[in-house]
Amino acid sequence: MPWFPESSSLLFPADSSPAQLPFFEGLLELDADELSSSFAGEPKLDDPRHHPVRDVNSFADWVRKTQLWLSAEQVHAWPVDIVEHDGRVVEEVVLKLVRDGSPIELPVAIASDLDDTGRLVAVRLYHSLWPLTGGHEVRAPLLKVSPDAKLPDDAVGDYQRALAAGSVDGVLAVFEENATVREPAGGAYSYHGTNELRHIYTSMFTDGAGIPLEHCQLTDDGRACAIEYNIRKWGHHSIPPQAGLAVYVRGATGRLVSARIYDDVDPPTASDSSHSV
Repeated sequence: MPWFPESSSLLFPADSSPAQLPFFEGLLELDADELSSSFAGEPKLDDPRHHPVRDVNSFADWVRKTQLWLSAEQVHAWPVDIVEHDGRVVEEVVLKLVRDGSPIELPVAIASDLDDTGRLVAVRLYHSLWPLTGGHEVRAPLLKVSPDAKLPDDAVGDYQRALAAGSVDGVLAVFEENATVREPAGGAYSYHGTNELRHIYTSMFTDGAGIPLEHCQLTDDGRACAIEYNIRKWGHHSIPPQAGLAVYVRGATGRLVSARIYDDVDPPTASDSSHSV
């Protein structure tokens, strides 16, 4: 049974697509051998909670440890969205778990590269460690900047340019009035409507400069665009190069109705929203 269900809808006719399992459901139901058979070659997987996986043995170790974690903390995956295009799938979920009797929500994005038969080539998980540990951890870039990662000439591209320039008005112009922006920590770190968005972006750009992203890979189905990126600067502050992913969803007007961010960047103190939530 192929792992990761959404991948095949792009590559197989509806009447011939094989039975499949979602990412985290597959982790709970299949063993390491069954899961590794979904890869075209040696398993290649990057997860912020683990060392990089590059072969069958390290993959089996990752499966074992992840299954133990999912079971111990009663983790359930709630689907959010899927973007797929040109041999790549980005799935978004919120993992809901219980730790010391308290509920925790962890937003996760899973980017999967596929070969032309629909088998996995590489899997990259993106999420913040903040909901789990209360802290951040530098995650080195997973991809190189690519000239093929060209921004679309619409609200997605306009947002990236406004973000890099540190323009609050430019950012607000690309969102619909009832839009939502969710930070990597999720939960209370979600902002709705123009007033809340103005407040959080004013905080982000507090030192008068923007947040330029280095674009590595775009997955755009016309409705939503997922960008895998590296970040090296926040305002005037240089930071260690780190990996991230963000998903931007277009509304009926062409402006954005939501933006969801998946990285583990520790912002400068003046821009740290955890001080006000």
